[in-house]
Amino acid sequence: MTDAFHIDVPHTDAALAVIALSGEFDIAAAPAVRARALELIANGHPDLVADLSGVTFCDSSGLGALVGIWRCAKDADGSLTLAAIPDRLSRLLSVTGMDAFLPAYSSADAALAARQGNRTTA
Repeated sequence: MTDAFHIDVPHTDAALAVIALSGEFDIAAAPAVRARALELIANGHPDLVADLSGVTFCDSSGLGALVGIWRCAKDADGSLTLAAIPDRLSRLLSVTGMDAFLPAYSSADAALAARQGNRTTA
């Protein structure tokens, strides 16, 4: 039995957006997550926080989507920050070395506060 997958965007502010994922982040969900994240980047939100607190399962397709989003954000002079990473995904990030490139926080609120603190005002 699979958990229905949902993508929400509970926060957008200037260059920053939070994309909250819930359910199984697998080969079926990865293209939709990537498309939604790239849409946010194209709409002026190159700094993304991925709230993974609701993710019940993540495979290599989910990891691949995150890496692709990170690259696109970086190309747009933005960033990808992860929040509330499930254990299995944390292990995948560590094994692949991506944990060195993707900052992670215990919650979306902590990640959001850190990202907002990194932006300077004009």
